[in-house]
Order: sequence, then structure tokens, then C-alpha cells
Amino acid sequence: MSDTTAAAQEATRAAEDAPRKTSLYEVHAALGASFTDFGGWDMPLKYGSELAEHRAVRGTAGLFDLSHMGEVRVSGKDAGLYLDHALVARYSTMKVGKAKYGVIVNEDGFVVDDLITYRIAEDEYLVVPNASNAPVVAAALAERVAGFEAAHASIPGTSGGPEVTVVDESAETSLVAVQGPQSEAIVVKALDAGIDASLVTELRYYAWSPVTIAGIDVMLARTGYTGEDGFELYVPNASAVALWEALVAAGEGFDLVPCGLAARDSLRLEAGMPLYGHELTLATTPVDAGLGKMVEGSLKNKEWDFFAKPALEAKVGSQPARLLVGLTSEGRRAAREGAAILVDGTEIGTVTSGQPSPTLGHPIALGYVDPQFAEPGTAVAVDIRGKAHDFVVAALPFYSRER
Repeated sequence: MSDTTAAAQEATRAAEDAPRKTSLYEVHAALGASFTDFGGWDMPLKYGSELAEHRAVRGTAGLFDLSHMGEVRVSGKDAGLYLDHALVARYSTMKVGKAKYGVIVNEDGFVVDDLITYRIAEDEYLVVPNASNAPVVAAALAERVAGFEAAHASIPGTSGGPEVTVVDESAETSLVAVQGPQSEAIVVKALDAGIDASLVTELRYYAWSPVTIAGIDVMLARTGYTGEDGFELYVPNASAVALWEALVAAGEGFDLVPCGLAARDSLRLEAGMPLYGHELTLATTPVDAGLGKMVEGSLKNKEWDFFAKPALEAKVGSQPARLLVGLTSEGRRAAREGAAILVDGTEIGTVTSGQPSPTLGHPIALGYVDPQFAEPGTAVAVDIRGKAHDFVVAALPFYSRER
């Protein structure tokens, strides 16, 4: 092998291993963003002060690039029944224009990812997994079609052969979010002339609507991951920069600021929302994570065989080894991921996420504890660098916005 060939192969390997960039990367770079590798993507961690970005979302509004998230389109006359088979929650009964939070598990009932699914039409859905899991979820959804085809005949009310198509659109899709108390006003201002503002103002939580901004056809959703009101805007990659610029222009006068992943993490922690890789992992069941009602509803309403049904039945019928709880402290030291949770010096759990809360002014954390210590108000300690610090089990969420 020549030196030139070896160098070319090494360059190819380096390019393949390098984090991917969203269509807005150059915009972030021009704004002076600090980048981090997240889920295989080079994403803005912060633009200046992460604390200021956090407070902007709580007080006015923040603008996020979430284009690292996945998008998998499931279509066909049996698309809803197929998702009933492949995922834990029930999707065939969703109304067009609505969204649903759910999880996908492996054959043993452990969480592969949590995701949001939108019903686009009677025969079409859009499944949105997390960035690091998007290829895994897309592959799992494609693989599970065969199992659905085998189970199709046993599902009441079906006729003919099953019809379902799974297409991974992650690489072609960009996602921008506006979060905060002023988000509705900003999105309304950004609408093209002639677009009915009620498509935004009357959009309910966990729903979506088609709108037009800067001549771009946008799928506008109202879900959010910050504990504030907010919107997610899905567009083709080619339209991402124009959409971002239109939202920035609409945000003038509303103190809209660009926000990175650091603020997104502190915001979601205050809202008590799980993050895959922390509160949700392949060692976690939905029941462990407080999603037992979702599993129970699926077992009650999906009488036919669906993916991992026997494993989920066993999980519902047994006491989880540990349960997810919130933790708060009046002290100054924050609990961090991996720290031991103690009672009388004995380890009874582990912290999965933790940091000082910018909004509440004291440390907060999420973690798993033995069930007998999961009641809010239970006094515990957390080992922080070899010293036990007092914490209390707290009800979730830590923070709720005024409605």
C-alpha cells in the first residue's frame, strides 16, 4: 500500500468518525457557540453563559437547534396498528394532529429509547427518537415489520394483507425549537401574511399543525422538553437557515436568545424529564422509570400479541428493584451522576442526573432508589466526593410553570 493510499484511507476513517454537523452549524459558529459531541453530532453546548440561556427560557424565550434528533416516517393503511405492535403505547386510536409520548423496548422489556410520535394523517405517523438512538430505533422499526405481518391476522377488525412502510428521514430533516413564555408571540409574528394566527394560539399541548414561515412549509408542534410553553418546527434541511433567521427576526423585541444543550439539560432536569442514557437505559424498564401506567394501559387495550408483551407482563406483575425519584437539598453541593444515595451509611440508590437549579436556587437531582425509600419526604444522603450530604426525596417535577 502506498503512503498516499494509506493517508487517504486514514482521512476517510477520520471523516467517518467525526461528529456530524447540522444544517445550522455555520450559523452557530458565527454566533460564537462552544460545541460538544452529543449523540455523534457536533452541537452547540452554549453561546455565552449557560445560566443566562436557562433564565432566558424561563423568563422570555430561547431558540434551539435540535436537528440531531431522528425522524422516522411510518405509513400505510396499517401504520397505526403496526406502531401498536412495535412500541409500548397505543397509537391506532390517536387523532390526526395529535402527538403521544412513548417508549420502544427490546424483547426483554428494557428501554431502547423514549420518543414522541405524531399522527400526520389517517395512514401516516412521524416517530421522533433521540439523537444517539435514531439509527437503532429506525432499524428496530424496520425489523419489526416482519413480526407485525405474522401477528396481523390475529388483530380484530383487520382485513387483507398488512400494509406498512418505514422510512428513516433523519438525514433530510432539521428541527428548530422556540421555548419560553414569549414563544407563542414569536411564532405568531413569524407567520407569513395570510396565515391564520389561531393555528398557533389554539394549538393544544402535544399537538401539531401545518403553517408557513418565510415561504417555508413547516410542521409546527407544541410539545417541549423544558417545562415551559414552546414549539418545535420541522423542515427540510435546505430550509433550516431561512427558518432560523425568520425566527430570530420575529424574536426582536421579545429578548429571544440562542440556547445550547447545557441550558436544555438544566431546564429538563427542573421539569423532572428523563434523558436517555441517564434515567432511561437498556438496564431500565418503563415500570422502573414511572411509566407503569403506560404499560398497564397497553396490556389492557392491546389484547393481541405485540412486541415484548410477555416481558412487559412480567415487569408489571413484579416489584421493580429500584424506582426513579427526585432529590433536593438545602445545602450547596450538587449531586452528580453516579453518586451513591445512602441511608444510615448503606447504599440504597444511585444518582442519574444532578446539578444546582438556576430557577429554584438549590441542588436537585434524579436517581433510582430501593422502593421502600421512594416516598417524597424521605431523608437520604448523597456521597459527594467521599462525604455524605443531606438530601430529601421530592415529588416531580421540581418546577412547573404558571399556566
